[in-house]
Amino acid sequence: MKSYLSKKQLPAFVLSLGLAFVFIYAGVSSLLHPLEWIGYLPRFLGDFVSLELAIKLIAVYEIILGVVLVSGKFRKIAAALTALTLAGIIFADLSQFAVTFRDVGLLFAAVALFFMDEETA
Repeated sequence: MKSYLSKKQLPAFVLSLGLAFVFIYAGVSSLLHPLEWIGYLPRFLGDFVSLELAIKLIAVYEIILGVVLVSGKFRKIAAALTALTLAGIIFADLSQFAVTFRDVGLLFAAVALFFMDEETA
């Protein structure tokens, strides 16, 4: 029986799975407990939309992004959006670097996934 993933595809799948877990977890947790996550939003968002609505919209985006990452379809686009999202999170929360420092590693994982050959991804 032929394996669904070849040895060449396994690293891209593992990176996608790890990144997807982070985004799906954050999205679901944000929907279930929005008040715990609002503190991580930049305050200027409140000038445009309520922070409660912003956290819900971001949560839905994160869940969709995670699902697309796991699906393997549009992986390069999903990796680029993941990297841009993480870069935005890092720069929006520089004052909370004690928490967002982990996002730097995730950002580099997303960039690595983006630059993987199509043959391996």
